[in-house]
Amino acid sequence: MATDGVFLARHGSGDPALLLLHGLGATGEVWDGLVESLGGRWAGEILVPDLPGHGRSAPLARYSFGALAAALAGVLEPGRPVAVLGHSLGGVLGLTLASGWFGMPVPAVCGLGIKVRWSEPELAKAAELAARPAKVFGTRAEAMDRALKVAGLHGRLPSLDAGVTESAGWRLTLDTAVFGVGAPDVPGLLAACRGTAILAAGSSDPMSPGEHLRELQPDFASLAGLGHNAHVENPKALWPLVDRLTP
Repeated sequence: MATDGVFLARHGSGDPALLLLHGLGATGEVWDGLVESLGGRWAGEILVPDLPGHGRSAPLARYSFGALAAALAGVLEPGRPVAVLGHSLGGVLGLTLASGWFGMPVPAVCGLGIKVRWSEPELAKAAELAARPAKVFGTRAEAMDRALKVAGLHGRLPSLDAGVTESAGWRLTLDTAVFGVGAPDVPGLLAACRGTAILAAGSSDPMSPGEHLRELQPDFASLAGLGHNAHVENPKALWPLVDRLTP
């Protein structure tokens, strides 16, 4: 279901509500394995959007962490408490929502695989990607191959159906301008968080190494043997994190 330009899938009903936010380049489909594995482990509704500029959601005129968070808050019930589990960019947005600046109570949030250190060359590369025009592919298979690589999911998922679309050929649904969102102020977001904040990462995640997270949260959660897309690699490994988000 798309509301105000943001596609939102709903699973189950009632409270407490859990919001799952994917990372840059992906879609809400990456959470399918976790949602299916949870069964009755989460008692209330599970909300899974495609972030603006991704999948089935409309793009934004300009991307910032605040603009992305505001768009997400705009499709949720005002004043309803929502626990958040976000991956990478989605983790940053979860922390942003937990600041209370968007009128959305977030009693607990977990940021999985957040990249907390950015070099100038990395930011320059991201800005270059943001400025590139969308590439058109001759076949769906070619576009899908690219979509999975951009999301870091090549070889981990067979497809990302909402990640490609046919339009005078095949192209990614991702608005590449989102790459220009910049580097997050994770220490500032942690300080502003009004609820419980949990940082987590796969023990083999090169984008979110333990030594970087430990400086911000000494007791961060390390998921043994998993990489950057831990939620796809082994959804059940996230059960302890979900349990910590339960009111």
